[in-house]
Amino acid sequence: MERWTPMSACTTTSTGRSRRPTRAGLERCEGEKDKRSHCYASWRNNSGTIELVKKGCWLDDFNCYNRQECVATEENPQVFFCCCEGNFCNERFTHLPDVNGPAIKPPPPIPSLLNVLVYSLLPITMLSMALLLAFWMYRHRKPPYGHVDINEDPGLPPPSPSVCLKPLQLLEIKARGRFGCVWKAQMMNEYVAVKVFPIQDKLSWQNERDIFCMDGMKHDNLLRFIAAEKRGANMEIEFWLITEFHERGSLTDYLKGNALSWHDMCHIAETMACGLAYLHEDVPRCKGEGPKPAIAHRDFKSKNVMLRTDLTAIVGDFGLAVRFEPGKPPGDTHGQVGTRRYMAPEVLEGAINFQRDAFLRIDMYAMGLVLWELASRCKAADGPVDEYVLPFEEEIGKHPSLEDLQDVVVHKKMRPVFKDCWLKHVGLETLCETIEECWDHDAEARLSAGCVEERISQIRRLTSATTSDCLVSMVTSVTNVDLPPKESSI
Repeated sequence: MERWTPMSACTTTSTGRSRRPTRAGLERCEGEKDKRSHCYASWRNNSGTIELVKKGCWLDDFNCYNRQECVATEENPQVFFCCCEGNFCNERFTHLPDVNGPAIKPPPPIPSLLNVLVYSLLPITMLSMALLLAFWMYRHRKPPYGHVDINEDPGLPPPSPSVCLKPLQLLEIKARGRFGCVWKAQMMNEYVAVKVFPIQDKLSWQNERDIFCMDGMKHDNLLRFIAAEKRGANMEIEFWLITEFHERGSLTDYLKGNALSWHDMCHIAETMACGLAYLHEDVPRCKGEGPKPAIAHRDFKSKNVMLRTDLTAIVGDFGLAVRFEPGKPPGDTHGQVGTRRYMAPEVLEGAINFQRDAFLRIDMYAMGLVLWELASRCKAADGPVDEYVLPFEEEIGKHPSLEDLQDVVVHKKMRPVFKDCWLKHVGLETLCETIEECWDHDAEARLSAGCVEERISQIRRLTSATTSDCLVSMVTSVTNVDLPPKESSI
C-alpha cells in the first residue's frame, strides 16, 4: 500500500448549489439537496515521485458512496484517481491495486420501453426474414411450371436418378404444359420422355399413372408407359412419369415446320383416329388382362398427339382422362376442363350431360379441329399452303378468353374456315365432310372415333393407286361409295 499526503483537501456541505474556494489548499463543496458531495484526488507516479494533478470536490458518484478514505484501485493507470465522503477525506490518498472493484455496486438499470420492444421483436423479425429468404430461394431454384416461356434456359438438370435400378439422365426440356414440363432423358442406351409434375399437381400425376397402369392400355397408337416415381422430400417433392420418347415431338410442332403430302396426312389422321377409338372402346378380357373400360381423354388436341419417325400418331397425356367402368361412378367429371380453344359448345356453355357418350362426343369435337389442322397443312390441293395456325386463331387470336369462344362457337356457331381449293380435291372434300360431322353443334350428331378411322381408311385406299394430281378423275367412284354410318362406335 502506498499512501501520500499532499497539501490540498476539501470539506463538504449540502446547503448550497456551488463550490467555491476558501483559504489556500482548501475547497468547500456545496451540493444540491438530493445529491451527495464527495472529495477526490488525482495524481501521477513518476518513478516513485508523486505528482499531484488535481484535488477537490466531486458530485454524487455511487463509486464514492460511504468511502471514508480516498483509495485508487486501478492496476497501473497513467493517472491515479480516488474519491471519498467526509470533510478532508482526501487529505491522504492511497493506491491499493489489490482491492477488487467498488465497495458499492451500481443499481441495475431499468430497461426502457424502447429497449424492451427492440429485444422482443428482434428475434421475430430475424426469423421472419430468414423464412422469407428461404422461400425466395426455393421459388427461384427452378421456374414455376406452366408460367415460364419454353425458350427460357431451364438451367442445369437435376442429378441422375435411377428407374428400376437403371441410371437415367435428364438432358433437355422439350415442352412445358399446364401440369409440368417434359424432359428428353437417357436411360441406359435408349431415350425416354420424363414428364415432371410439381407437388401441387400430384392428383393429375396420380390420374395419368392410374390410366396408364390399367389393363388393356398397351396399343400401337397410345403412348407407351415405362414407370411412375416420386422424387425428393417435403417441399422438394416432384412426381415423374417416364414414357417412350418420340424425336419428332407433337403434331403441333411438326405442322409448324412441315407441309404434308396427301399420303402422310391420311396416315397421321387414320392412326390418330385409331388411337382415340381404342381409348373410347370397351375392350373385353384378352391375353391374360382384365377388361378395359371406355376412357374419355378430355384434353384431346394436336399438342397431345405425338409422332413416330414414320409419322404414326400416338395419343398421350391422360392427366384429365376419366374412365367409365360398368357399375362404378366415373370419378371427377367436372365439365369445364381441358384446353379452352378445343372445348366443345356444350362445355363452353356449361350444358354437359354427364354420361359416358357425352364425354366421348366432346373428344370428337376436338378431333374435328385437329383434322382441320391437318387439312390446313396438306399440299395435295391445287393452291398455296398457308402457315400453320391454331383453330380459331384467325378469328379470335392466339389467346382467346372464355367469353370470346362462347360468342364465336356457341352463339355464332362459327368453325374454322375451309379453303375453296380443298373442296375441289376429292379426298380433301370428303375429309371436310367428315370434319363437319365431328364438330357438329349437336353433340349427338357427331361421328365416333371408330367411324372417322374407317372413313379415312377408305379414302386412303381409294387414292393409294394414284397421285394426288389424279384424284379429280375419281369423283364418280368416290361419291358412289357408301361411307360408314356415323355412330359405329358410340
